[in-house]
Amino acid sequence: MAQPAHISIIMDGNGRWATQRGLPRAAGHREGVRALRAIVEHCVRVGVGTLSVFAFSSENWNRPRDEVGLLLDLFVSALNDQVEALHAHGVRLRFIGNLGAFPESLQQTLLDAERRTGANSTLLLAVAANYGGRWDLVQACRSLARQVQCGALRPEHVDEQMLGAQLTLAGVPPPDLFIRTGGEQRISNYLLWDLAYSELYFNDVPWPEFTPAHLDRALEWYARRERRFGGLANVQDFPGGD
Repeated sequence: MAQPAHISIIMDGNGRWATQRGLPRAAGHREGVRALRAIVEHCVRVGVGTLSVFAFSSENWNRPRDEVGLLLDLFVSALNDQVEALHAHGVRLRFIGNLGAFPESLQQTLLDAERRTGANSTLLLAVAANYGGRWDLVQACRSLARQVQCGALRPEHVDEQMLGAQLTLAGVPPPDLFIRTGGEQRISNYLLWDLAYSELYFNDVPWPEFTPAHLDRALEWYARRERRFGGLANVQDFPGGD
């Protein structure tokens, strides 16, 4: 069965899952952390090389202040609780996004987690935090513009490879399989460049209920896809093909 080297997930539906059960939204986010741990461990078991997840978008700052504070506190506590277990599984952590907007204490926590797991090679877990796809493209363009301004780069030499090298996920193969849980069917300003040719899989199950069995079904679906990257399918599928 064809296996994606890189799976990317928008872990949607935490708050709605809690509200439907008469629980505070915080309970949904905590259950979401538990679900992520199970999915990370399953990716290790089946041999996925990279898992990227959308943990905190740049638009999440627009949520009520109490919920934003809770999300940030949960982010820190989850890291403190899970980093040693991730390290034991050979998981290397990498955080992408505008991390400078976070409190210094959180920035240091992220840096410490990256350093602690930096030599691991079983699975790369890329966590998008204070991330937006448009922001990512803008910061990449600004980086190239500065190189042009100082004379280190000519505008006509800028190509897709150069731009991709300035993005926060640079050096990582683009996602083969994108999964969004919770019933929504959009990419919500996430990895706009990187998802250009990803297979898009949408699932109605809210993230706290998403299990390794659900991931296996997504992998089975992916294995049936014919990835053409803008080319043609097998010529025999077309009239007159031989």
